[in-house]
Amino acid sequence: MGEQVMRRGDLPLPALFEEARKIHDKATESGVDQELLREGRRILEECEDMISKLGLFSRNEAKDDISTANLKYTLAPFYLAELTEKIAEDDRMHVLRTSQAKLKEFLSFCEAMELVPEEELETSAHGGANSVADRRALKVARFKRQRAAEAKLLEIKERKERRVRSSKAAALSTPIEAGEEDMLDDDGEEEREAWLTTVSLAICKALDLLEMLKKEEEMLSAVKERQLKLQDGEGEFSQSVLDDRVKKAEVWHRNAAVRARYTKPAQPITCATHAQDIIEGRANVLQAHEHKHQPVMFGPASLVGGSLTSERERIAAQVFQPHHRLPTMSIEEAGLREMEMMNTWQERNAKLMEEANSAWYKDNRISRPDEEDEDEDDDAAVEKARAWDDWKDDNPRGAGNKKLTPCG
Repeated sequence: MGEQVMRRGDLPLPALFEEARKIHDKATESGVDQELLREGRRILEECEDMISKLGLFSRNEAKDDISTANLKYTLAPFYLAELTEKIAEDDRMHVLRTSQAKLKEFLSFCEAMELVPEEELETSAHGGANSVADRRALKVARFKRQRAAEAKLLEIKERKERRVRSSKAAALSTPIEAGEEDMLDDDGEEEREAWLTTVSLAICKALDLLEMLKKEEEMLSAVKERQLKLQDGEGEFSQSVLDDRVKKAEVWHRNAAVRARYTKPAQPITCATHAQDIIEGRANVLQAHEHKHQPVMFGPASLVGGSLTSERERIAAQVFQPHHRLPTMSIEEAGLREMEMMNTWQERNAKLMEEANSAWYKDNRISRPDEEDEDEDDDAAVEKARAWDDWKDDNPRGAGNKKLTPCG
């Protein structure tokens, strides 16, 4: 290890920075061991010392005043902050503060070079976004800038690879002529554009990492403060918390008892459609529901959740309709109607059974004197019918008609 450190001490600044950048890329893409992270931090610290001794940057310079070869060294504090944040130590608070200091140093230098966006500067000047909507808009804009920078770096990389392949193929066929030196000068402009885009991408990542580290520091501070309070007066602190909770519970129960005098219990919800409306906020729990199911409208009014206020809107809402018939009642309404039919049928059967077992129905079945005369008339009619049948048997049809015989 000592020989390796001595060799690194003899390396120039570009070689040291390239080695540190490789370690940073490995740590970003996949997890690496702590020893490699510490080694990368030592190399970056050595790079910062050499940059300060050489005086490569000045606060009075803008981004156009910095040479292309020195632009990449502006990323040294950012790389050092990211590697420091990944190192596991017992004193996490010290790691967070060190990483935050390096991120602020990097952002302040980028602000001097006029690389930080105006909206980020205005937000930091006002002490951060106040409302949730402003914070969300800031996050979305930052994410879009990050994606655009990543796409631009990928495009520059692919363009450079295509140029290298074409130059190799051309070198094998024809030598470089006068007038093609401009193509070689384009490499310097492309390299400058690539490093400026990398710095812009690092600014977006640094802002996100700084916010995350601040939140983590606040949580650690709150935990330590609570632990100190518990150590100083554990009994008094716990008793005060319990007393506060008891007071809140008593006030809540007292208010609930007062409200119960003037409120009626809500009826049980038996309709799934009404329950879904309550969950989504379209209906109130205490609101009455008569199980009325309206057909689903597939028009513009149903998309915005409004009501049909005119004939034009009603016709427009009926444009896009399914090919099948829509239901006219809900499942709950159909069940209730079937229960009513079953109750009506059971009541009618019970009434019929009661009539069949009642006394007046049995009394009507007792024979009366008039029925005996009817029975005698029936017997006479039966005898007459039998006699007529016997006569028809003795006298077949057409027996006395001679014209029916062949020889008559």
